Parts: sequence; structure tokens; C-alpha cells
Amino acid sequence: MPPPSQRTCLRAVSVWPKRTRCGHDYGHGHGSASSSSSSYGNANGYATQAPGAPSLLQVFNRDTKRLQRERAATADVELSRRVDYLRDEVARRLCERLLDINRHLPRVLDLGANACNVARALSHPNPDPDPAKPTSPALATRLSHLIAADSARGLLHRDESLPFNEAIPMMTRQVVDDIEYLPYEADSFDAVLSSMSLHWVNDLPSLLAQVNRMLKPDSPLLAAMLGGDTLFELRTSLQLAELERRGGLSPRVSPLADVRDVGGLLQRAGYNLITVDVDDIVVDYPSSYALMQDLQAMGESNAVLGREPGPIPRDVLLAVDPIYRELHGNEDGSIPATFRVIYLIGWKKGPDQPRPLQRGTGEVNLKKILEGGDR
Repeated sequence: MPPPSQRTCLRAVSVWPKRTRCGHDYGHGHGSASSSSSSYGNANGYATQAPGAPSLLQVFNRDTKRLQRERAATADVELSRRVDYLRDEVARRLCERLLDINRHLPRVLDLGANACNVARALSHPNPDPDPAKPTSPALATRLSHLIAADSARGLLHRDESLPFNEAIPMMTRQVVDDIEYLPYEADSFDAVLSSMSLHWVNDLPSLLAQVNRMLKPDSPLLAAMLGGDTLFELRTSLQLAELERRGGLSPRVSPLADVRDVGGLLQRAGYNLITVDVDDIVVDYPSSYALMQDLQAMGESNAVLGREPGPIPRDVLLAVDPIYRELHGNEDGSIPATFRVIYLIGWKKGPDQPRPLQRGTGEVNLKKILEGGDR
């Protein structure tokens, strides 16, 4: 644990649409919380990549990303655990969405499990206990078997000896070659969860289609991923520093999906009852160097294909911090870093799912109700 003078503050800023169950406190580490080329045609007429086929779109070097995460988890285990404050917070908020699903889930996949942060969140006391009951069991009791899958063996097994593992009725850690190409059979999972992994996927539409195939009918996908304006403060500061010192730009921060596109991707992959909402989580750091050190310790360093090899040049680094403070700094001398988290829920089609009525079959005029009835 860093000394008190170096600790940072993690705070949540709501972004439309906002869910009501995102207000529990959390603190840890640097942060303390306060708030093939074949294709097929689908029903919408789009030509899309066949699920599980080699991706035609390559943005990230997946081998580099796996090695970054592996090194981060094994080089300094305690540091790796301290910087899990963001993953743990996002996993907790994602698991809270299980409260809206009133059923038992016998077999659940945690896709891109990282250090099993979802399992840790499931082991915590119920965040919304029933006051009419003397005890409210943890969310882990809502499932029978959790399969945690990831490509980074060291990260996946980092915390297998910690007590939270005992709270999961049955848990299996499974190393896969690449989460973009899943080895699971069709109709084999009652739910799929994914927290803080999908933003490193090259072909997200194909992966969403694979997950849809693996789900049983009328079963949900619940996922959280970084997107949109994540780390916009760092992005702009790096760009200005490079322009000033080198006269050009290099891709230093990864491209991310926009919240406006995620719903369309789920619909193209065949999901029903789609829900997408967003949280901005703002973490305060003592300096831009502390921010970049934490990102590296998380295994979240740049893995874009075509990036400039090697570390950021020293002269650029020296220019980043004053620019960051001038443009975005807080009054107390710290600097904010915004992580925009996109939460998405989609259900595989099933025979008993609720369906909207056909257009024009309504019997009540909503306009009259909103305008005060017949007055």
C-alpha cells in the first residue's frame, strides 16, 4: 500500500443513462472510492465476419497484450493486486446487475477473467439485501459453476489461494489461447459475464456472435468494457507534448468503441432486450507518471499495431506532466483520469421472451396522458 500522501481518489460521475445501483464505496491501492475470410449475411442484411474465423481487422497485437498482462501479474504480485482497484470496482458494478435477473444460473462463463475479479465481486455480501430476511446471501449463491477463462495464465491463477475462491460453489480456471476464438459448444452457458476485457478485442462483432451461439436460449450476456473518452486527459496531453517536442504524433492510447455503436453491434449479433449504460469513473493521481505506472502495472499498456517501439521518449514524458496539469489539473495539485465504462446487456432469443406489441396496437394515447388526460 502506498503511503497516504501518494494515494489517489476514485470517484464516479454519472453519464446518461444512469442506473441507480452504482453508489457503494470502494478503496484499494492507489485509489480510494467515493462513488478466415468467409462471411455470412444476417437478418439485417449486413456482411459480417464468420464467428470464430481469423479476424480480417487487426488493431491490437494480441500476443503483445497477453505478454503485458502476464508480466504485470508475475513481476510484482502485490503491486499487481494493489492496482486492481479499477477492475474490482467495475466487476462489482457489473455483478450488481445480476440482481435484476431473478433466476438461478447453473453454468456461467467469466470471459476474459483477468485475476477473477468477477468471482471476487460475487463473493462479497449482497449489495442490495432484503430487509424482510434475516440474512441475504452473496450473489455467488445464484450460480452453481463459474468457469473463468483468460489467455494470461499468470494473471488468471494469481489469486487462486485467496479466501474468496471458497465462496464460489464450484469454480474452474481455464486458460484459452485467445478469447477471440472460443472453444465452447453451442447452447452451453446460462450466462456469460465479461469485465474489463472486451476493449482489447480486434473483432468485437465476431466475438459477440460467438457468445450468442454459446448461450442457451433466453440467457444473458452482461459485460463491461472501457470505451469512448477513456483517458482523454492523457491522450490530449501526450499529443500536445509530442507535437511540441517532436513535431508529430504516434498512437500512444488505444482506440476504443463508442457507446453509440455498442447497441448496434449487439443487435447485429442477434441479441434481444438490449440495454447499454455508461459510468464515468474518475481517478485522481498525484502525477501523470503515477497514472502511467499504474496502467503498466495493470497490464493496460499500449498494444496497437504500428505503434512506435520502445518506451515514450524522456523529453516527451517531461513535457506531458505540466501540460496535463495546466489543462486538466485539480485545485489540490492532483490530476484526474477518466475511465468511461460501457455496461451492456443482451439476451439470446428464446421462445418465452417478452416481445413488444406490433406498432399501432396500443389502446392508450400516451400523448394525452402526458398532457393531462382529456382536460
